[in-house]
Amino acid sequence: MDSRGAPVRKLTARSAILSALLGAHPAEAPVRWIVRVSTGLGLQESAVRAALTRMVAVGDLERRDSAYRLSPRLIERQHRQDEAMHPPTGEWDRTWRLAIVTVGADDSTDRAAFREVLRAKKFGELREGVWTRPDNLGTEFPVAAARRLTIFTGHPGEPDSELAERLFQPDDWADDARLLLSAMSAADSIGDRFEVAAATVRHILNDPMLPAELLPDRWPGHELREAYLDFRAEFAAFAEALMRTSAQRS
Repeated sequence: MDSRGAPVRKLTARSAILSALLGAHPAEAPVRWIVRVSTGLGLQESAVRAALTRMVAVGDLERRDSAYRLSPRLIERQHRQDEAMHPPTGEWDRTWRLAIVTVGADDSTDRAAFREVLRAKKFGELREGVWTRPDNLGTEFPVAAARRLTIFTGHPGEPDSELAERLFQPDDWADDARLLLSAMSAADSIGDRFEVAAATVRHILNDPMLPAELLPDRWPGHELREAYLDFRAEFAAFAEALMRTSAQRS
């Protein structure tokens, strides 16, 4: 799959650790668990331990005694991931929310970060500084972002479905979701399914969360979420069995 959609990336020690902890509640685990589960997925212990050290150094993880937990930045990503598993199901009154940027960015880094906040809130960029989406999410911006925005609600001058397609490309999202579902069905090993599951959750995070009225026919969003949750249950049982076997041998 191309970078527009949800590529299945080769499993690395870093991606295995992050994916495992992003799916854990709380998002922390003992060193022994991380190493045993990662090697059970086919990774080398030396690579896992080296990745843990690097991830602490760059701020991905925090170490507490003999355990590692996600940093606050990645805890925020976990929250977004959890929210993405529960798309809105309520009625939509056909209004759109418009977010106008009225306070500019300090520099290119600040501008990129602010744009990421708007994307994370599922807004599409209509033009420079003008973002919009169907008003079906009850969106609340962080205080710092809200101070830089003026918010309106209204109705577009073009058909809702055409605007939604232009801004969010739901047909493309659905096509990639179906490819992921096929990849999960075809994956032979837990390691292969782990790779597909990591790609799946990244893709779910990019779901535009459109109202049902603006979704293509046979929308695969629910099916993709079910496939991911089924894998999380499989992975939890896999990890538990590995740790039980390891304890019996020690």
